[in-house]
Amino acid sequence: METGYVVLSVSTAAMMLLAAWVDVGRAEWVRGNMAAYGVPEWALTALCVIKAVGGIGLLAGVWYPPLGLAAALGLAVYFVGAVVVVARARWYRHLRYPVPFLLLAAATTGFAVAVV
Repeated sequence: METGYVVLSVSTAAMMLLAAWVDVGRAEWVRGNMAAYGVPEWALTALCVIKAVGGIGLLAGVWYPPLGLAAALGLAVYFVGAVVVVARARWYRHLRYPVPFLLLAAATTGFAVAVV
């Protein structure tokens, strides 16, 4: 179980840090999508920081599992919010972007609960 937790935590952390890195670059397609969802451009920095801190927390959680649990749970809540924002904007075909991240965060949360 612990090996699965470590592999999943590191994989999820890598995905979150990659997503944060894309946000830092403020790619035009990211800014365009956020505007279409009704998210102000200034919020992109905060959203980037949340993903980066969550990814770092998951990595730290490999050595201190309660921190990993908190990070995974926080990321799961974050991506539930992302799914809600995209759905409220009625861009249902864009749900394919936040849902895999939500599933990764939820699975990591489940493994973290089992390890802690």
